[in-house]
Amino acid sequence: MSLDQLIQKCKRNNLKAQSELYTLYSSKLYAICLKYSRNSTEAQDNLQDAFLTIFSKISQFNNKGSFEGWLKRIAINTVLQRYREKGVFDIINEDLIEQVIEVEDHEELSLDFLLGLIQTLPDRYRLVFNLYVLDGYSHKEIAEMLKVSIGTSKSNLARARQILQEKIKQFKADNTSQSL
Repeated sequence: MSLDQLIQKCKRNNLKAQSELYTLYSSKLYAICLKYSRNSTEAQDNLQDAFLTIFSKISQFNNKGSFEGWLKRIAINTVLQRYREKGVFDIINEDLIEQVIEVEDHEELSLDFLLGLIQTLPDRYRLVFNLYVLDGYSHKEIAEMLKVSIGTSKSNLARARQILQEKIKQFKADNTSQSL
């Protein structure tokens, strides 16, 4: 069955088609949810909520653009909506944006280690970091998605980078002292 046929059946609330769509895309969307969530349990909850939204709004998909992109946007918005409801985005004065010190030693770190560090960031920093660095959104787009100012987006990104750099430096210092 083609993707277009699958979508059409999902639009008619065909449970078998919905199950097949879930099977096709759940792992990709789970990875997106995990990237924006604190842990795997929260990511799984967000994934389920995203699929509920997908199935309730699939009739709005009009074959303009990528279906996978449409699914990804719903998954991201589902997670962001949960955080907006919790009020995790503080308004920050643009003048408080700190200079970010670059990590001088570019020793390679594993992707899993880096993603683990990103997940330890406070919600507002993690979300902005992921949207900007990993998904390529502009500060203007992030500000609109999160309903914050562009300055808040920029300052949250700067703070996220600063925290990550401090954690990496600490990790390297710990490993250096252990190897001595």
